[in-house]
Formats: sequence, C-alpha cells, structure tokens
Amino acid sequence: QVQLVESGGGLVQAGGSLRLSCAASGRSLSNYAMGWFRQAPGKEREFVASITWSGGTTNYADSVKGRFTISRDNPKNTVYLQMNSLKPEDTAVYSCAARPFRMSVSLNEYNYWGQGTQVTVSS
Repeated sequence: QVQLVESGGGLVQAGGSLRLSCAASGRSLSNYAMGWFRQAPGKEREFVASITWSGGTTNYADSVKGRFTISRDNPKNTVYLQMNSLKPEDTAVYSCAARPFRMSVSLNEYNYWGQGTQVTVSS
C-alpha cells in the first residue's frame, strides 16, 4: 500500500511559480511511475505530467509543456511538480498518483492517489 500526500499549493498571481511536492509512505516509490493530474471546478480530472520510475522519461500535457517540470527524488520518496508562468486557467486541485513501472496519461491506470492540493492563480 502506498500513501501519497501533496503539499505546496496556494494562491499566486498570474506569471508566478509554485512547486508542488508529493511525499509517499508505506512503500518505496522506486518501482512506480508517477503522475500529476488536476481538476478544475466543473471539469473532469485531466492529465498534467508523468515520470518513469527511474526519472529518465517524462511526459506533459500540451497545455503545460514548457512551463511545468516533473521530477522525482527516489531516496526521499518524493515527486515534484515545478510550475512556472502560471495562468488563471491552471487553477485546479492538483493530485499525484502512482502506478507500477510504466507511465500513463490515463487516470484509470493509476493505483494510488493523494488527496490533492489547491492551486489558485489570480489574474
């Protein structure tokens, strides 16, 4: 069993930056691919970014490519999402998720989820 806890959300002005963290407990993340997803009010949860278990390969949604960076520190059992040049449309609850080995953009393929952290970008 893997427990995931996100932190680092908050209120930021457009153009600003935030770094989200996802800390895992219960099991090492070293064999898990990790993903970040977000859900805005009234919208479905959507894929943001993912990273392989080794950290060697990443994937991003087109809407965040070039602005967001996903990374991981396996010894610390933590995954990060650095978000730069934030826009009001990035406002959402951001959640991290884990699945064994391979990355996926499909939320249905992730086994473990955190509770989420709110990110609000003001214009």
